[in-house]
Amino acid sequence: MSFTATDIEGLLLFEPRVFEDARGCFFEAYNQSAFEKAGVTCNFIQDNQSHSSYGVIRGLHYQLNPYAQSKLVRVLEGTILDVAVDVRKGSPTYGRIFSVELSADNRKQLLIPHGFAHGFSVLSSKATVLYKCDAFYNKESEGGIIFNDPDLMIDWGVPQEDRIVSEKDLQLPLFKNAINNF
Repeated sequence: MSFTATDIEGLLLFEPRVFEDARGCFFEAYNQSAFEKAGVTCNFIQDNQSHSSYGVIRGLHYQLNPYAQSKLVRVLEGTILDVAVDVRKGSPTYGRIFSVELSADNRKQLLIPHGFAHGFSVLSSKATVLYKCDAFYNKESEGGIIFNDPDLMIDWGVPQEDRIVSEKDLQLPLFKNAINNF
């Protein structure tokens, strides 16, 4: 198992060791002991899964403390652009964006700790995304940032005319107006 630090403290890219032969492949998608050896001490307690078509943009979402969630994101089918925004006030990388292509083919996973807004866009015809969380969903603690915030200028990899965004996500505030307690 390989862990790579990103240029934003706390965000880790994980690449499992894959064993392939004529039958297909096998890999450990998660091993608590290996993650702990890499310094990741999340106690994952909930798995979430979504299935979306090309052009769907989900996010940017987070939960406020004390219900903040760390997430380990992977793709079971298709390809996404996974995006994390540092919303930790006082962080030297506050407001910085990290994005990475995650796919069923590359098997990469992104560990997103507390204090980040998270979203993704679907780059393939369809995608199934699975992510582990270390806290349960809590509706009252929902927070977020609108996906097309002009200060963040995120390139979602999807032309504007092909974007599909939920009504709920279209109502999210700008980054500068978002409530957060990180």
